[in-house]
This record gives sequence, C-alpha cells and structure tokens, in this order.
Amino acid sequence: MAEDKDKLNITEATAKLGDLHISPRKVRAVSDLIRGKTFNEAVKVLTFISKKSAKPLLKLLNSAAANARNNFQLEPEKMWITKITVDTGRVSRRYKPRAQGRAFPINRRMSVVNLTLSADGKAGAARKKTVKSAKPDKK
Repeated sequence: MAEDKDKLNITEATAKLGDLHISPRKVRAVSDLIRGKTFNEAVKVLTFISKKSAKPLLKLLNSAAANARNNFQLEPEKMWITKITVDTGRVSRRYKPRAQGRAFPINRRMSVVNLTLSADGKAGAARKKTVKSAKPDKK
C-alpha cells in the first residue's frame, strides 16, 4: 500500500472544516487574504489579523499541514494554498417577536470551508503573474 502512494506521486493535501458558526460572507473576507500564499505567509497573516474567523482558519491550515506531513510525507513549509472555498452550511432559523403579533425571521448561517495545500509550482506561478506596464496613448 505504501508503494501505491509512491506511484501516484501525491502533491496535494486537503482539510475540511464543517459547520463553522460564522456566516460565509465574513469567512470569505479572511480566506481571500490567504489564497495563493505559501504556508508560512498564511500562518503569519492569520496570526495577526483581528477577525473572528482567523482562528478557525489557522486551525484548519495547521490540520492540512499535518495531513501533508503524516499522510504523504510532504513538507508544508514548501507548499502553497492552491484552493480555499467557503460554502454555505446549514441555516438555523429563529423568529423574533415584533409588535402586533408579527414575527421576523432570523437566519443564523454556518460555513463549510475546504482547503487544499499543494507542492506544485503551478500555485506559485499563478500567484506571481506579471503585470503589464501601462503605456501612454500616442496622439
């Protein structure tokens, strides 16, 4: 079975966080900051950002690094975050009583986060796109 892993040459490690009790819109704001960064850069960003979703995302990133190290013998320090998706999870619906017998809905949204670390150079190439210099128009 160990020979099968060597034959496949696995270069990706994934981790999933299900039912995070923060709305997806708020989690996407933080996940956009670390998309395409190296493992070490992402850890630094998540350590010093003051958002509620930074701590669970850091824990998820460390889990993906542990998966890479233990399952596939990859060095997480040399890996990139190639894919991070934040999807909607379950929605807890409550109702708030209002005047004259009415009820207003309250939707408490949850998030599902999937993270993929990759050792491919493709992630680094995608991150380091060259920007064309702006040339003035000739008149």
